[in-house]
Amino acid sequence: MTEHEMKELVVRQRTYFETGATLPVNLRITALRKLYSAISANENAIHDALKKDLGKSGFESYMCETGLVLEEISYMLKHIRQFAREKRVHTPLSQFHSRSFQKPSPYGVVLIMSPWNYPFLLTLSPLADALAAGNTAIVKPSAYSPYTSAILQKILSQCFDPQYVAVVTGGRAENACLLREHFDYIFFTGSQSVGKEVMRKASEHLTPVTLELGGKSPCIVDQTSNLKLAAKRIVFGKYLNCGQTCVAPDYVFCHRAVKDQLVKEIIKQIQKQYGKHPLRNPNYGKIINKKHFDRILGLIEAKKVVHGGASDANALRIEPTVLDNVTFDDAVMQEEIFGPVMPVLTFDHLDDVIHIINTHPHPLALYFFTSDKAAVKKVTARCGFGGGCINDTIIHLATTEMGFGGFGESGMGAYHGKLGFDTFSHYKSIVDKKTWIDLPMRYQPYRRLHDKMVRFFLK
Repeated sequence: MTEHEMKELVVRQRTYFETGATLPVNLRITALRKLYSAISANENAIHDALKKDLGKSGFESYMCETGLVLEEISYMLKHIRQFAREKRVHTPLSQFHSRSFQKPSPYGVVLIMSPWNYPFLLTLSPLADALAAGNTAIVKPSAYSPYTSAILQKILSQCFDPQYVAVVTGGRAENACLLREHFDYIFFTGSQSVGKEVMRKASEHLTPVTLELGGKSPCIVDQTSNLKLAAKRIVFGKYLNCGQTCVAPDYVFCHRAVKDQLVKEIIKQIQKQYGKHPLRNPNYGKIINKKHFDRILGLIEAKKVVHGGASDANALRIEPTVLDNVTFDDAVMQEEIFGPVMPVLTFDHLDDVIHIINTHPHPLALYFFTSDKAAVKKVTARCGFGGGCINDTIIHLATTEMGFGGFGESGMGAYHGKLGFDTFSHYKSIVDKKTWIDLPMRYQPYRRLHDKMVRFFLK
């Protein structure tokens, strides 16, 4: 698509939005039902595309992508009428006689830019929220997942006229063209570096943004934790999608007294979940491309490998790898790994862990394995992070009743469920003042009686 065509597309969507066609709740419901049906009908094709792009199994594709999108749409269909209602609020006595209310209204034309690691989920989940709120949308999936982009384009073109929902494919050139346009809202999921550029471009039009970024998400394991269960759940969260998950535990911070035992349990779990030859496991995925494959391999320091480390360049696969005796000075701790490499660090005092985490950029997620309730309160209160779990990993992002989003360097804004509807809505605050009475106290000329009345009401 040329720059001129993209400009025309934005204009076309804005013209359509300004007709008010997207405002009726029934139309939004119809749109969401169409999307739900199309996803269900194309499930095999979606999973085939995810297999080609990322090596995902059908089970994992449904559990982590298709199923979660369907759940988000179902939630919106169930609650949309409630969400779209005006919300009456208390009116102060000084505004007698009036009705005060908040009216949720769509922003207008929104841009949704999605990443390659969960290309179906992270495109259609925010789209469902945007449509539920009454917006039009231009969707820009990642060029690194072309097969999923193609099925997204097929599904959305079947469901919607481009003046309502459209897909723009391509790479950096198309991204740059889109970001030069004036959108009413931009929703971006991806890296911190690109997120900064999105924010810079959005600022030129004072366009509000949601940025879902990443970071080095810590996984703390103390001496009171159930080590076998901790290892099982850490291995699941770390190596899911070959570590290419924005909320994957980036590194394990383990109490020195139980570190060796935890490492042993982690190795056992890797072998149990992925087999002794994970590179031959058909349900184990692959790295998205050669560039990222080489980058991840460059983070593996051979002398610190206690498990894994092997790779297959032709298949773009790297074994689930564990590094021990890692420090914050090592290369693997200087950037988000975004791959199947698990560094293990040790600590002696929990306060030191809290201090270290807070002196580094705020992570998107934090995980804490412990049976100490006081320690849970301390960590969750004092550490800055987007969201997380106690005694588990990554499952918080699949809870529709809670918002999902970053904090500080890991992003701004959140979505899912009601918060997703709110993200794509502007709440107009309105006072409906009645005409049968008009208190004189606010008008000039000011009098002593009026002063007393103002002081009576405003205190």
